[in-house]
Amino acid sequence: MILLTGTSGYIGHHLKEHLSAKGFSFRYVVRTVVPVTYSCSNIFPISQLDGKTNWKGAFDNVKTVIHLAGIAHVKDVSASDYLNVNTHGAFHLANEAAKAGVKRFVYVSSIGVNGTATLNNSFSAFDKANPQNAYSKSKYDAEVGLKKIAADTGLELVIVRPTLVYGANAPGNFGMLTKLVNKLSFFPFGLTDNKRDFIAVQNLADLLITCANHPSAAGHTFLASDGETVSINEFTNAIAKGLNKKLIQLPVPVSLMRLVARLAGKSVMAEQLLGNLQVDSSNAHEVLGWTPPYTMEQAMALLLENKK
Repeated sequence: MILLTGTSGYIGHHLKEHLSAKGFSFRYVVRTVVPVTYSCSNIFPISQLDGKTNWKGAFDNVKTVIHLAGIAHVKDVSASDYLNVNTHGAFHLANEAAKAGVKRFVYVSSIGVNGTATLNNSFSAFDKANPQNAYSKSKYDAEVGLKKIAADTGLELVIVRPTLVYGANAPGNFGMLTKLVNKLSFFPFGLTDNKRDFIAVQNLADLLITCANHPSAAGHTFLASDGETVSINEFTNAIAKGLNKKLIQLPVPVSLMRLVARLAGKSVMAEQLLGNLQVDSSNAHEVLGWTPPYTMEQAMALLLENKK
């Protein structure tokens, strides 16, 4: 059985559906502010996620944990909040799992552990960590501590660092871009030739299931992507094609877009769209024999299906 955290989130929701569709036995964690007793044995309630979470009974018959839960980029969250939930919460869960005899712990980290942008080379799983904000630092600290727990207890650790995850109803920048493509006929990316990697939520769910079950996954860190490097021009065109929309890309200089973004206080968002972020995800194929089941075009086509 698999114990899955974070099912209220976007990735966790899709992973739960994939596990169910593939016939896996799993128990999923739900957060509730009041004590609740569930008659269904595949649900485990917690009141909070931190270093004091009560995990008693969560690991009955569980061989693998996939840990997705945590605080992402949220306003008004302090560095200590990230530390308590993303770092100490992961440590406590892993320690309790190891004590209960769980064999494997799949930790979903962040590409932000590598950094926020690439220059000449792609990020790889073997690069020196370079987290640039409190969120990414909390994920990196969790990785470091989890490796120590794995070494001390024999718990099999697998780390996955996803690039930006896209799909129908995805939050964040992708959700914003999808809404804009639906409303507008013109985008300003005609001269934009940056290089970025992304991953469809269906592909990430498939990779996480593979990491939970493949005998060779233990001890590895995988950077998760579709394996298709594209510009923001090509990416927004792919969204438009998936939505069966016509999109005209205007030839706006990148320097002008960056200037406008800086004046508007949106430089970070602009770099997430205009900058480079390439990853080398080849070790997922080399170690696991894994290839993404969906191309970007196939994944984007699901946007229209969902819209219908």
